[in-house]
Amino acid sequence: MKKDNIVRYVYGVTSALLIGGSAIALASGQPLGAQTAQNEQSVMRSAVPRAGAPLSFADLTEQLQPAVVNISTRQRVEVPDNPFAGTPFSGLFGNNGNGGGGRTREAQSLGSGFIVTADGYVVTNNHVVAPAQNATIETITVTMPDGTEYEAELSGRDEDSDLAVLKIKGDKPFPFVKFGDSTSTRVGDWIIAIGNPFGLGGTVTSGIISAVYRNTGQGGAYDRFLQTDAAINRGNSGGPMFDLDGNVIGINNAIISPTGGSVGIGFAIPAEVAAPIIEKLKKGEEIERGLIGVAIRPLNEDLALSLGLPKNRGEFVEAVAPDGNAEKAGIKPGDVVVKVDGKEVTPDQTLSFIVANTSPGRRIPIEVIRNGNRMTLNTLVGKKGSTDEVARAFGRETQEDFSDQDERTSEQAVQQSLGVAVVELTPQIARQIGVGSAVEGVVISAVDPSSDAAAKGFRRGDIILSINNRPTKSPSDVDTIVAEAKAANREAVLVRAQRRNDTPVFRPIRLGKK
Repeated sequence: MKKDNIVRYVYGVTSALLIGGSAIALASGQPLGAQTAQNEQSVMRSAVPRAGAPLSFADLTEQLQPAVVNISTRQRVEVPDNPFAGTPFSGLFGNNGNGGGGRTREAQSLGSGFIVTADGYVVTNNHVVAPAQNATIETITVTMPDGTEYEAELSGRDEDSDLAVLKIKGDKPFPFVKFGDSTSTRVGDWIIAIGNPFGLGGTVTSGIISAVYRNTGQGGAYDRFLQTDAAINRGNSGGPMFDLDGNVIGINNAIISPTGGSVGIGFAIPAEVAAPIIEKLKKGEEIERGLIGVAIRPLNEDLALSLGLPKNRGEFVEAVAPDGNAEKAGIKPGDVVVKVDGKEVTPDQTLSFIVANTSPGRRIPIEVIRNGNRMTLNTLVGKKGSTDEVARAFGRETQEDFSDQDERTSEQAVQQSLGVAVVELTPQIARQIGVGSAVEGVVISAVDPSSDAAAKGFRRGDIILSINNRPTKSPSDVDTIVAEAKAANREAVLVRAQRRNDTPVFRPIRLGKK
């Protein structure tokens, strides 16, 4: 099944995401709009009627737009002279394949941002100001709505949240905007978005909040967005989403689209998530996030069926980092985490979100379901390192997803409810498929291409270690466990498998009518 793409981008040469920042005002005394240190005594006009839909967004836009800016970077990119650099043919050019060195070319990126203090602090996306591969940022330019340009320097940036803060080099008091309370945002509320789509300059679009705390399924600690039907397009990266009081409640982030253009499904980071990060970046402080050392996946329908649990309540532990805090606390692969630090784990409030926003060094209770039994384990929250460090903790660079399918099948596989035929893992087969002698399980010898197992990516040579958390040391073990599951009216079973020496993973498989 083909899914619409989740598109995240910035207008320009460099590729980027569309997650942005939020704003906080350091001055008060005005009900809405961009503010300056010189106009605190001015009288603001009412921008919208007290009830019903707004007659016009013009007054509101006039007051907010001065604080929304365009941000561009000039980058110097190192380009190797050797067109085959990094390939087996690179040596043909001599000099160890480097072709005598390299050339440089210029690249640019363009996005949106907004001023958050009168002295010129600007919030934008990290990807707008992050260097491309093999590139160095030479200059960052902030362009005001009237066309005035200022050079800016980077105060701080954070890759995980995709937020960055710049400081304009200048003493002029600047217009700025402030945070609103995104926790009080409701579905159906009016919003306006201001940004720089397609490099056209300040552009305003309007819409309503379509959903709050939407999980897009991309994973991570920040997969928690406000959804809107306001048009979000290329170059809106870092642009603010305002409520009708003129407060920033979200940061334009991403869209779902089959074409790459806006189709009315856009996302923004809630202000409540972005505000604390922005404040730390303004001060040059490090962003610390919690980590317990587990790889997780949502409890979708198939996985829930295989476990006999309600779907979308809790998350499944795929793997546990060796010697990590979760392993020390007793958490095991196959556990379903239903509550963390007293908070229910749901699609709108994931384990990643709760743990990442827990201060490292705290010990918190984690409630899990294991083989149908509930238990509470206490774990110490560690400090999250880089993405590479997390990957090394699990002994691999990427999570194996069984994406490569095998077309080979046999009559035996077609006849199996599980959709696969298996054989004993002998020492000879273990050597052929490249696994150590300590691995115990059965080997898939054929896959029915019309089965759910094939759809989930299982292929010849994969090793089934267990089914429904029971070891499978022989083909008869598989037959017995599957037969018992069918007798209990289970529609699916939970298979733990591995490919070669990769980290084992869990996959639910729906049972056929064999």
